[in-house]
Amino acid sequence: MVLLVGLNTDRTAGQRSDLSRIKAWWRTLGGDGFVVLPPPTRGRYTQSDGHEDAAEMFATRGIATDTSFAYWHWQSHDAFARSGELQGALYLHWGGDHATVATGLGEGPPGYRIVNNGPQGAFQLDKVTATDADGLPAPEDTAGVRQLLSRIDEPRRRTARSTEYDPLAPAEERWLHDRLSGPLDLDTAGRFTAPLEHRQALTPDETARLLSAWRETYAGRLTAWPGWRSVLPALLRQEHPEAWEVAAELGAEAAYALAAHPSPRSLELLRTWALTGDDGAVRGWFRAHHALREPDPVRAAAALSEELTAHAAPETAQTGLLRALREAVTDEPDTRRSAADAFSPLLLATIRFATDDRLPRPLRVAAAKAAAGTADRVREAAGRLPDTAETADALAAVERYETVRDDLLAGTGPDLTGYEGGLGDIYHRYRTLSPADARWLHDRLADPATGVQGIAFCLELLYAHGKATEADLVALLPRWKKELTKQYRTTYTEWRHPLVTLTCLALDLEHPAAADLLAWWSKPKPLWKNPVRLLTHLGAPDEEKAAELWEFVVSGGHDTGHLMTWVLLRARLDGTHPLHVAEKLIAKQGTRDYVLHRVLIGVADPAQPLWHYAIDPRSHSWWQRAQEVADDPRLSDAARAIGMKAAREHYVTRYPDQVRPPLTEGEVNAARAWLEARADRTAAD
Repeated sequence: MVLLVGLNTDRTAGQRSDLSRIKAWWRTLGGDGFVVLPPPTRGRYTQSDGHEDAAEMFATRGIATDTSFAYWHWQSHDAFARSGELQGALYLHWGGDHATVATGLGEGPPGYRIVNNGPQGAFQLDKVTATDADGLPAPEDTAGVRQLLSRIDEPRRRTARSTEYDPLAPAEERWLHDRLSGPLDLDTAGRFTAPLEHRQALTPDETARLLSAWRETYAGRLTAWPGWRSVLPALLRQEHPEAWEVAAELGAEAAYALAAHPSPRSLELLRTWALTGDDGAVRGWFRAHHALREPDPVRAAAALSEELTAHAAPETAQTGLLRALREAVTDEPDTRRSAADAFSPLLLATIRFATDDRLPRPLRVAAAKAAAGTADRVREAAGRLPDTAETADALAAVERYETVRDDLLAGTGPDLTGYEGGLGDIYHRYRTLSPADARWLHDRLADPATGVQGIAFCLELLYAHGKATEADLVALLPRWKKELTKQYRTTYTEWRHPLVTLTCLALDLEHPAAADLLAWWSKPKPLWKNPVRLLTHLGAPDEEKAAELWEFVVSGGHDTGHLMTWVLLRARLDGTHPLHVAEKLIAKQGTRDYVLHRVLIGVADPAQPLWHYAIDPRSHSWWQRAQEVADDPRLSDAARAIGMKAAREHYVTRYPDQVRPPLTEGEVNAARAWLEARADRTAAD
């Protein structure tokens, strides 16, 4: 007999797996105005991919573009084990009309239920499970246990500094303690430690047994066991003699637990980690210092800021310190109930700290950066409040901030190491580059500490604006073989892989390094580069490159910026605006509408093209370009209609709270007025 290992139960167990049952039900869905996408492959990894797949399916099958649809993507698919068992709620994403999707999905297949999280969320599909009179599942019911743990470990209240949980019912607490009695299986036991320790209910005996098993099983790699995040706080709370040895071995990841149990010993450990720039350690260091050494939060932050500067800690450490300071001030009892709550306490505190002379300049600069673009929101909030002394004080704080803002922000920029979506959120601020912006971008490229993401962001901005120089190229050449030849996904960013942009720059400058770069691109490996190699043709364009790119575009291959590159390349060769190149492709055989529409809007400003894989409905940049295309009198009616459609579908009026950075009420009203003024064009479309 041959035993096949690791096969999906769609094949090995027929209709017995959760996955196969859900797929069978899924195939029955669809109807008037509603369709479902086929189950995902790895190519549908995010919600943007799902919407792209829907657009392609609509175009291929002739389905009306206003049809509502549902799907799940590959990240959601992680809800299934390799066996096909549902091991977590399956998130079902959607597009179109929420009510139509809810009706189309119904209650779910037999034995399962669907939770409707409203127009702002995804639907969830999960098993129906049985419980006893106390609402508790049988211990062997894995789905029921998972659902119980999810319910009892959901916080009742969460703030920046603390999380509160509802008390456990006596039967629930007994049930959890029973799971930790007897021989310990750490992988299983770890699931029950969190809900107990969140109520400080782990017993000394349980903690000691867990510690022994943890240190034995995970010796030398203590953070590999997720349950440590509950066991360490219990060790500190119970003053276990091994607590400090364990904390030191865990390193900076243990900062949150040490901050919650401040002592001279925890303060020293936190300081050591904070000076490396670790964000969690900086915030924990502040909390411990504030609790033990300096009750005034501003003076506490000032002292730590100076120490960070004296030890040349990374710039991001000041940002972490600012966050900790804001949390401390807005959690103070005498400010939480004030009328200033209408301004958002964190926002108003940030604005005030930017002009607080008690704070060192690096911390005030961090505050000025965090408050950038928020002054109008504060003014707007003030207009909705009674004319009080507190309102006047808040407005005065805004005036002071605006007086010093430009000086504080000169020569600064965003955190290049954080979440890349945060950089995309502020991309519209770099549509024009001031001399100070350009200097900062050049300096970052010359800094060996700047990582791949930072290089990609800075180099793209300089190159697109025509300000990238030979000095930038020379600064990066020593790093390209070891660092820039690594895979870095840019599908969902407004910038390309940095080696693509660097190659374009070398070609434009006719630098000798261009030959080495092109030789590397021509090699068969690594495989990641093959889908983006043709994007380098934007550098020193010629007709041969244009022809090769166009051949790929009409081949139907997966577009990762190819049509965008061809449009920009053709515009450079023809000496025309890329919008006119793109509009000539409308309805032309060989191009796909959903790609062309994104490209048309993305090239509206050739000095800052938008390279995102799809039209981002949460982006300021895409909203601005959609408006510009819709209103451009140089364009055909068909091209302007594409801009109009993108503007109508943008979240600026549909879900304004999802646009980042946040919009003012005035901006939302202006967007609605803009759309209403063009209602006749909407009807014509």
